[in-house]
Amino acid sequence: METNFRELYGDIDIYLFDQLLKGTYSGCNSILDAGCGTGRNIFYFMKNDFDVYGVDLNPDSIKYVQQLADRLGKEAARDNFIQAPVEELPFDDEKFDLVISSAVLHFAKNLEHFHSMLYSMWRVLKNDGFLFCRLASDIGIESSLRFVGNGRYILPDGSERFLVNQEMLLRLTKKLNGTLHEPIKTTNVQNLRCMTTWCIQKTPNTNCKHIEI
Repeated sequence: METNFRELYGDIDIYLFDQLLKGTYSGCNSILDAGCGTGRNIFYFMKNDFDVYGVDLNPDSIKYVQQLADRLGKEAARDNFIQAPVEELPFDDEKFDLVISSAVLHFAKNLEHFHSMLYSMWRVLKNDGFLFCRLASDIGIESSLRFVGNGRYILPDGSERFLVNQEMLLRLTKKLNGTLHEPIKTTNVQNLRCMTTWCIQKTPNTNCKHIEI
Protein backbone atom coordinates (compact mmCIF):
# COMPACT_ATOMS: atom_id res chain seq x y z
CA MET A 1 0.00 0.00 0.00
CA GLU A 2 1.41 3.39 -1.02
CA THR A 3 1.84 5.89 1.81
CA ASN A 4 0.93 9.50 1.14
CA PHE A 5 3.66 11.21 3.14
CA ARG A 6 2.48 14.69 2.21
CA GLU A 7 -0.92 13.91 3.67
CA LEU A 8 0.78 12.81 6.88
CA TYR A 9 3.47 15.47 7.19
CA GLY A 10 2.55 18.31 4.82
CA ASP A 11 5.46 20.27 3.36
CA ILE A 12 7.66 19.87 6.43
CA ASP A 13 11.34 20.82 6.26
CA ILE A 14 13.31 17.67 5.44
CA TYR A 15 15.74 18.24 8.32
CA LEU A 16 12.94 18.67 10.84
CA PHE A 17 11.40 15.51 9.39
CA ASP A 18 14.75 13.79 10.03
CA GLN A 19 14.50 14.65 13.74
CA LEU A 20 10.97 13.25 13.87
CA LEU A 21 12.14 10.00 12.30
CA LYS A 22 14.93 9.76 14.88
CA GLY A 23 12.43 10.25 17.70
CA THR A 24 14.27 13.31 19.03
CA TYR A 25 11.06 15.14 19.88
CA SER A 26 9.04 12.14 21.05
CA GLY A 27 8.80 13.60 24.56
CA CYS A 28 7.76 17.05 23.38
CA ASN A 29 4.17 18.20 23.72
CA SER A 30 4.22 22.01 23.52
CA ILE A 31 5.58 23.37 20.24
CA LEU A 32 6.33 26.92 19.08
CA ASP A 33 7.13 27.81 15.49
CA ALA A 34 8.86 31.19 15.76
CA GLY A 35 8.30 32.60 12.30
CA CYS A 36 5.69 30.06 11.27
CA GLY A 37 4.79 31.43 7.83
CA THR A 38 1.88 29.42 6.48
CA GLY A 39 2.47 26.52 8.86
CA ARG A 40 4.47 24.07 6.77
CA ASN A 41 6.46 22.91 9.81
CA ILE A 42 3.57 22.64 12.24
CA PHE A 43 1.05 20.80 10.07
CA TYR A 44 2.15 17.42 11.45
CA PHE A 45 2.10 18.63 15.04
CA MET A 46 -1.32 20.24 14.73
CA LYS A 47 -2.76 17.17 13.03
CA ASN A 48 -1.48 14.92 15.80
CA ASP A 49 -2.86 16.91 18.74
CA PHE A 50 0.29 18.57 20.01
CA ASP A 51 -0.12 21.88 21.83
CA VAL A 52 1.00 24.09 18.95
CA TYR A 53 1.70 27.83 18.84
CA GLY A 54 3.07 30.10 16.16
CA VAL A 55 4.10 33.70 15.61
CA ASP A 56 4.80 35.60 12.42
CA LEU A 57 5.01 39.26 11.42
CA ASN A 58 2.83 38.72 8.37
CA PRO A 59 -0.89 38.98 9.30
CA ASP A 60 -1.85 37.04 6.18
CA SER A 61 0.33 34.13 7.30
CA ILE A 62 -1.30 34.10 10.72
CA LYS A 63 -4.75 34.15 9.14
CA TYR A 64 -3.75 31.23 6.90
CA VAL A 65 -2.50 29.15 9.85
CA GLN A 66 -5.69 29.89 11.79
CA GLN A 67 -7.67 28.65 8.79
CA LEU A 68 -5.44 25.58 8.68
CA ALA A 69 -6.34 24.90 12.31
CA ASP A 70 -10.01 25.11 11.33
CA ARG A 71 -9.52 22.66 8.44
CA LEU A 72 -7.79 20.21 10.77
CA GLY A 73 -10.62 20.46 13.30
CA LYS A 74 -8.48 22.38 15.80
CA GLU A 75 -10.62 25.52 16.02
CA ALA A 76 -9.80 25.90 19.72
CA ALA A 77 -6.16 26.48 18.79
CA ARG A 78 -6.83 29.56 16.63
CA ASP A 79 -5.77 31.96 19.37
CA ASN A 80 -2.40 30.20 19.63
CA PHE A 81 -1.28 31.89 16.40
CA ILE A 82 -0.26 35.48 16.91
CA GLN A 83 1.19 38.31 14.87
CA ALA A 84 4.36 39.18 16.78
CA PRO A 85 8.12 39.63 16.25
CA VAL A 86 10.39 36.73 17.21
CA GLU A 87 12.52 39.02 19.37
CA GLU A 88 9.46 39.85 21.50
CA LEU A 89 7.70 36.53 21.94
CA PRO A 90 4.50 37.06 23.97
CA PHE A 91 4.89 33.92 26.07
CA ASP A 92 6.02 33.02 29.58
CA ASP A 93 9.52 31.76 30.32
CA GLU A 94 10.08 28.02 29.84
CA LYS A 95 6.72 27.35 28.18
CA PHE A 96 7.70 25.12 25.24
CA ASP A 97 9.31 21.71 24.82
CA LEU A 98 10.35 22.51 21.25
CA VAL A 99 10.97 25.79 19.46
CA ILE A 100 11.29 25.72 15.67
CA SER A 101 13.11 28.46 13.77
CA SER A 102 13.23 27.62 10.07
CA ALA A 103 14.65 30.18 7.61
CA VAL A 104 14.07 33.08 10.02
CA LEU A 105 17.29 34.06 11.79
CA HIS A 106 19.10 35.00 8.58
CA PHE A 107 16.66 37.90 8.22
CA ALA A 108 18.24 39.55 11.27
CA LYS A 109 19.04 43.22 10.60
CA ASN A 110 22.33 43.02 12.49
CA LEU A 111 24.13 41.05 15.21
CA GLU A 112 22.09 42.68 18.00
CA HIS A 113 18.83 41.76 16.28
CA PHE A 114 20.06 38.20 15.76
CA HIS A 115 20.94 37.89 19.44
CA SER A 116 17.56 39.34 20.46
CA MET A 117 15.67 36.75 18.42
CA LEU A 118 17.83 33.90 19.66
CA TYR A 119 17.56 34.96 23.32
CA SER A 120 13.79 35.35 23.01
CA MET A 121 13.40 31.78 21.70
CA TRP A 122 15.78 30.42 24.33
CA ARG A 123 13.85 32.21 27.10
CA VAL A 124 10.55 30.48 26.29
CA LEU A 125 12.18 27.05 25.97
CA LYS A 126 11.83 24.63 28.88
CA ASN A 127 14.84 23.08 30.54
CA ASP A 128 15.73 19.94 28.56
CA GLY A 129 13.76 21.43 25.64
CA PHE A 130 14.97 21.52 22.04
CA LEU A 131 15.71 24.37 19.63
CA PHE A 132 15.64 23.47 15.94
CA CYS A 133 17.20 26.10 13.67
CA ARG A 134 17.70 26.25 9.92
CA LEU A 135 19.52 29.37 8.80
CA ALA A 136 21.84 30.68 6.13
CA SER A 137 25.58 30.47 6.75
CA ASP A 138 28.88 31.21 5.04
CA ILE A 139 30.06 27.61 5.45
CA GLY A 140 31.53 26.43 2.15
CA ILE A 141 31.03 29.68 0.20
CA GLU A 142 33.21 32.05 2.22
CA SER A 143 35.18 33.31 -0.79
CA SER A 144 32.04 34.03 -2.83
CA LEU A 145 30.43 36.48 -0.40
CA ARG A 146 30.44 40.26 -0.24
CA PHE A 147 30.27 41.75 3.24
CA VAL A 148 27.95 44.75 3.51
CA GLY A 149 28.16 45.36 7.26
CA ASN A 150 26.33 44.45 10.49
CA GLY A 151 26.79 40.72 9.91
CA ARG A 152 25.04 40.86 6.54
CA TYR A 153 26.37 39.63 3.21
CA ILE A 154 25.45 39.57 -0.46
CA LEU A 155 25.23 35.92 -1.51
CA PRO A 156 26.15 34.55 -4.94
CA ASP A 157 22.41 34.20 -5.69
CA GLY A 158 22.08 37.99 -5.26
CA SER A 159 20.15 37.90 -1.96
CA GLU A 160 21.27 39.71 1.18
CA ARG A 161 21.29 37.76 4.43
CA PHE A 162 22.67 37.78 7.95
CA LEU A 163 25.10 34.87 7.97
CA VAL A 164 26.56 32.68 10.70
CA ASN A 165 29.51 30.32 10.64
CA GLN A 166 30.37 27.14 12.51
CA GLU A 167 32.63 28.84 15.06
CA MET A 168 29.87 31.32 15.90
CA LEU A 169 27.27 28.58 16.37
CA LEU A 170 29.60 26.55 18.59
CA ARG A 171 30.37 29.64 20.68
CA LEU A 172 26.69 30.50 21.05
CA THR A 173 25.84 26.93 22.03
CA LYS A 174 28.39 27.15 24.83
CA LYS A 175 27.28 30.61 25.99
CA LEU A 176 23.65 29.48 26.08
CA ASN A 177 24.77 26.52 28.19
CA GLY A 178 23.19 24.28 25.57
CA THR A 179 24.23 20.98 24.04
CA LEU A 180 24.46 20.00 20.41
CA HIS A 181 22.39 16.84 20.04
CA GLU A 182 23.25 16.70 16.33
CA PRO A 183 26.42 17.76 14.55
CA ILE A 184 26.10 21.06 12.71
CA LYS A 185 25.11 20.16 9.14
CA THR A 186 25.26 22.39 6.08
CA THR A 187 23.72 22.00 2.63
CA ASN A 188 25.45 23.79 -0.23
CA VAL A 189 22.92 24.77 -2.89
CA GLN A 190 25.02 24.83 -6.07
CA ASN A 191 27.46 27.33 -4.50
CA LEU A 192 24.70 29.95 -4.52
CA ARG A 193 23.80 29.75 -0.84
CA CYS A 194 24.34 27.47 2.12
CA MET A 195 21.74 26.46 4.70
CA THR A 196 22.86 25.14 8.07
CA THR A 197 20.93 23.02 10.57
CA TRP A 198 21.68 23.85 14.22
CA CYS A 199 20.01 21.53 16.76
CA ILE A 200 20.58 22.21 20.45
CA GLN A 201 19.08 21.10 23.73
CA LYS A 202 18.71 23.38 26.73
CA THR A 203 20.69 22.25 29.74
CA PRO A 204 18.65 22.00 32.97
CA ASN A 205 18.90 24.90 35.40
CA THR A 206 20.04 27.36 32.76
CA ASN A 207 19.29 30.88 33.98
CA CYS A 208 18.52 32.81 30.78
CA LYS A 209 18.37 36.14 32.57
CA HIS A 210 22.11 35.99 33.17
CA ILE A 211 23.23 34.82 29.74
CA GLU A 212 25.22 37.37 27.78
CA ILE A 213 25.53 36.56 24.09
